[in-house]
Amino acid sequence: MKLAWRDVGIGLVVPASLVLVWHVVTYHGWVNPQALPSPEAVARKWVEYLLPLQPYDGQGSWLSWAFSGELIQDAMGSMFRVLLGFAIGAGLALPLGLAMGASAHAYRLFNVLVQIIRPVPPIAYIPLSMLWFGLGNPPAIFLIALGAFFPVLINTIAGVRQVDGIYLRAARNLGASGPTMFLRVILPAAVPSILAGVRIGIGTAFIVVIVAEMVAVNNGLGFRISEAREYFWSDKIIAGMITIGLLGLAIDVAMDRLNNHLLRWHRGLES
Repeated sequence: MKLAWRDVGIGLVVPASLVLVWHVVTYHGWVNPQALPSPEAVARKWVEYLLPLQPYDGQGSWLSWAFSGELIQDAMGSMFRVLLGFAIGAGLALPLGLAMGASAHAYRLFNVLVQIIRPVPPIAYIPLSMLWFGLGNPPAIFLIALGAFFPVLINTIAGVRQVDGIYLRAARNLGASGPTMFLRVILPAAVPSILAGVRIGIGTAFIVVIVAEMVAVNNGLGFRISEAREYFWSDKIIAGMITIGLLGLAIDVAMDRLNNHLLRWHRGLES
């Protein structure tokens, strides 16, 4: 536990230093506050963005802080799209990747198509997604699924194709059948690479959702940042960006812990 807290403290050194530099720059007025508001202004806006609207004070005016309470709703909307889109993309990529990795015929059949489509960024599909699905969640989820699909696919293929030949020869010498070879040797050996692809894929999904929300939906963190840009609310833009970063950090930490839990046997073999 002490080591974990020490790691957290070390990890906060650089962010704290950057905030300190940010405070000094804005405090001395070296930059236009409209372009870069102070950390205090951003923190105040973040709190306003988080908490619900305050009641009317009964004296003809609103209380000094009128909170919007949009942050939780926007974060939940973005997370819903990320999780659903990622589940669809990874759910399609995993079986295809296993098939392409284990079967040379399947690899030859699909590889050219995959390599043609893979370099096209999900953002390029925005016009088509809006034509195909209209506005709202469907185009955003389509783009997220597309963004998550290829990292999971490529890492799954690589994991299956790079299984150590010693394991395969040993299993054959012991009389393992094809299904047993796949389930007991190839799949476990490929799990580290598959989980690495899952971690990259969900990170990509979170990037894509912000872009998708800026053009296709009327809520979510991406939409709120785009709205703030139109009104030159730079403090709200940065508050939204910080929220995205915190959610991304939480997702990455969760995925890292899941990987460590699922790969206990692998860590043990390595040690």
